[in-house]
Amino acid sequence: MTFSRYVCILALVTGCFLPSGFLALWPIPTTHETGMTALKICPAFSCDVQIEDAPADLQATKLLGYRSEEYALTIPADGSAATLTANSSLGLSEGLTTFNQLFYYYGDVPYTLLAPIAITDSPAYPFRGLALDTPRNYYPVIDILRTWDAMNWVKVGVFLMYVNIFHWHITDTESVSLEVAQYPELAINGAYSPQEVYTESDVQYIEIDAPGHTGIIAATCPEYIACLDGELGFALPKVMNFIASLVSDVAKTLPSNYSSTGGDEVNATCCSNDYPTQQQLNSTGMTLNGALDAFTRTTHGALIAEVKTPVVWEDMVLNWNITLSNEAIVIIWMSSADAITVAERGFRIFQAPSDYFYLISSRSLLRNDCGAGEWLGNDPTGNSWCDPFNTWSTASIAYTFDPLAILTEAQYKLVLGGEQILWSEQSGPQNIYPIMWPHAASSAEIFWSGNQRDICLMLFCRLTCHCPYPSAPACPWFSDKKYRVAVPLAHRAME
Repeated sequence: MTFSRYVCILALVTGCFLPSGFLALWPIPTTHETGMTALKICPAFSCDVQIEDAPADLQATKLLGYRSEEYALTIPADGSAATLTANSSLGLSEGLTTFNQLFYYYGDVPYTLLAPIAITDSPAYPFRGLALDTPRNYYPVIDILRTWDAMNWVKVGVFLMYVNIFHWHITDTESVSLEVAQYPELAINGAYSPQEVYTESDVQYIEIDAPGHTGIIAATCPEYIACLDGELGFALPKVMNFIASLVSDVAKTLPSNYSSTGGDEVNATCCSNDYPTQQQLNSTGMTLNGALDAFTRTTHGALIAEVKTPVVWEDMVLNWNITLSNEAIVIIWMSSADAITVAERGFRIFQAPSDYFYLISSRSLLRNDCGAGEWLGNDPTGNSWCDPFNTWSTASIAYTFDPLAILTEAQYKLVLGGEQILWSEQSGPQNIYPIMWPHAASSAEIFWSGNQRDICLMLFCRLTCHCPYPSAPACPWFSDKKYRVAVPLAHRAME
């Protein structure tokens, strides 16, 4: 292979017809033009950074909708300097990711066959997240950092100190592995081992799920639990005050503007059978719904006092009559059909419906846990709910998801984006990379690109060898993305 030109300098300045080579970009840029000239990076490659009046704050710490992520990238065919322009550090980071994706290696020589290249790009939605469940199986910090690295590669998140679109589900019935200075006994009694804990410096945007999924608190405060399968006695004032203090103390340590309090799968039967709960309700004349409303207002009030925006699961809107802040954000998880009901209440939305975006769930049409065996009950011969295992070719339903499909035009602005979720009943550090990648990149493409027609065409090209574009690739580009993301991460994990 020979190359006709060098790219020696990349200048950084702040301020549906696809050539087959663009299939290597993930997600596809908003606008793009390419040629057919070969270029390679010269040994003297350098970056000339020119930033006038650099801001003191990082864009990643700003509220969703107020971040500037747009960028423009040009790579001339004559080997002269490439130029990347953006209005923020986020834009520069996104543009550098695209620049990196454009080049392959032949031996130790990075090259592209697409020059000249002109790209103008920006995301369709400000929120493109990835959620990880660590209470059911502990993931070492190094695996989480590598996951952030991969998120950056597909523009799900930005690999900076302040990552607040990594949704960390850090507490559940199985364990509490978060060290909280004011409540050290929670991790001492609730973690799997003293080594399997996360310090305050480890965490950024996290979720403390309550009042459901909290049974592990019984290891420290048994008087706060209504039933051991994971339910707080949320009607009790001492429980309200404890959780409000806990979320406030944690929120003080986090740079993120957002904090999730969960709220899914509240067990009403448990509360009905709990004597202290019923005694409290009878003495105050309060209903169970009223008690949950008071609990939510107390805990969310503590977050708002720390200038955090509360995030909840959709159950709080659909199953209960709860007073939520107008600024609260609701995660759609049970079904994609639920978005319209939440939108009619005027709440902003994170799309994460289990019928599209659960990486490991019997509900999900992705069904990536199938074939891993039974994990509910004690039947050693049982199958998982959705055997047999479904591969990428049958998981393409994720790419048909339209975030705005059932909403009115007036409600479009309520959709902030979405996330892919990995629950860890059958996942851990041993298999996180092949389960998560490249699967999680599908949501990155959907919520960055936003054009459903182009996305579906991209999926067809990546999954088959019959791309309708000229100069079609000879093999599926999913294999390419897995090689460039999942395989290196897995190798690093073994080092």
